[in-house]
Amino acid sequence: MTRPITRDSIYRGRVFDADIIELCVRWYITYRLSYRDLVEIMAERCVVVSHTTILRWVVRYVPEFEKRWNRYARRVGSSWRVDETYVPIRGKCTTCIGR
Repeated sequence: MTRPITRDSIYRGRVFDADIIELCVRWYITYRLSYRDLVEIMAERCVVVSHTTILRWVVRYVPEFEKRWNRYARRVGSSWRVDETYVPIRGKCTTCIGR
């Protein structure tokens, strides 16, 4: 006997499947599509959804996705230095130190 797939608890009580919610939110963030564009794309996939519903999903799930992503994201170094720079002056490379 197979076990049922366990979904995340943040999707509990939603009418739409979690895959559809994640897809709409991801496309909205990644490709900067409007809510009405997403409605048309979902209609091509035979999913009837309102643009206000997608707005509510974005408002509800984007902070949660960012919080989860930041747990695994690496910190980017905040400082870096350049020791030497070579600048061509009249065809010859000249060193500029400390600029």
